[in-house]
Amino acid sequence: MLLIENILLALNGLRANKMRAFLTMLGIIIGIGSVIGIVNVGESMTNGISTSMRTMGVNNITLTLTQKSDDNTSGGNFFMFGRSSPDESDLMTDEMLNEFRSLHNDYISYIYTTESVGSSTAEYNLNESNVSVTAVSREYVAASNLEMLTGRFISDHDEEKEKNVCVVSSVLCGELMPMQDPIGEQLDMVINNTVQTFYIVGVYDGESSSASSMTQMYIPASTARKLSGSGNGYQSATVVPANGTDTTAFMNLADEYFSQVYSRNKSYTVTASSMESMVESMTEMLSTVSLAIAVIAGISLVVGGIGVMNIMLVSITERTREIGTRKALGATNGSIRLQFITEAIVICMLGGLIGIGLGLVIGNIGAGLLGYSATVSVSTVLIAVGFSMVIGVFFGYYPANKAAKLDPIEALRYE
Repeated sequence: MLLIENILLALNGLRANKMRAFLTMLGIIIGIGSVIGIVNVGESMTNGISTSMRTMGVNNITLTLTQKSDDNTSGGNFFMFGRSSPDESDLMTDEMLNEFRSLHNDYISYIYTTESVGSSTAEYNLNESNVSVTAVSREYVAASNLEMLTGRFISDHDEEKEKNVCVVSSVLCGELMPMQDPIGEQLDMVINNTVQTFYIVGVYDGESSSASSMTQMYIPASTARKLSGSGNGYQSATVVPANGTDTTAFMNLADEYFSQVYSRNKSYTVTASSMESMVESMTEMLSTVSLAIAVIAGISLVVGGIGVMNIMLVSITERTREIGTRKALGATNGSIRLQFITEAIVICMLGGLIGIGLGLVIGNIGAGLLGYSATVSVSTVLIAVGFSMVIGVFFGYYPANKAAKLDPIEALRYE
């Protein structure tokens, strides 16, 4: 009951001096609002960047053919005296990848290969459009979440027969053959200085507004090797791990497998890498920067706390006779101390709640201007509320203790 009475007394005091109470709370409002706003924007930016990069396949593991280093040289940074470019026998083969999949099938969702063939000009009747040609395997469509609008993607049969088929963007179809079914139509392109005819077997959903003047076209990897005369193998492949797979542990498994496969190859081996560690480092860096800025903004909370202490000292001076009367009527030092600490906490709590609302508004506006969806951390809000209470206790204790130690006789004689 005593605590409730003290809270009501504090609220009545604030209502009686609204402007002074607002000015007292202003430092707390600005401090809490700044911290909440900065943390909100920082978390929104961090989550937005992390989500964007993960949709780009940050968890994917890239298998890359690399030249072996000489462990006998200083630091192991010098290459062995071997072939500077790989032979066909050095390349990864379908048999290697299939065996790797069979050994670790529980950890693998997809394995696909991609290789840039280059840019070309696709011709259809009298229409032309620039395209970027990429050779891919059939699992690319599922691994990349490519949305097919009509037709199909590259199949195993296309790979085996090295067919001149292609999957094109809906944007390209709109440029070359608007209002027409593109499936089965022929596109003429110059690849490796020879004119090649490709048949459209599928159309995927392309972005209508692209920063690039070229749209993406996909052809079978075997067809690209046939046209270029390159070896029957791959210098790189991408593994999409299954959900819940420990990327680091799986990378170690991949390194162990290919180190055994390439144990007799003196020049080349295959190494596994991913962007996950880079994303984690970047996320940690952004969080650290946000925290550092929030701490700097939190300095204003100290200023606000000093303002609370100052106004509480003024309040004690104004209410000296009241304190003396209460002590003469039997009020203990503890009850006087609790009254003024409660007032300080109430001031800081109200300022903190207003500051939280202000911070959420600032955070939402800031995140929106940066193009990220606002993220509200409940833990941050709870910490802000708790911190405002701590400020009230910390900066309210000295004035409250001073009021509790007043001599009742001297207090009653105070003018």
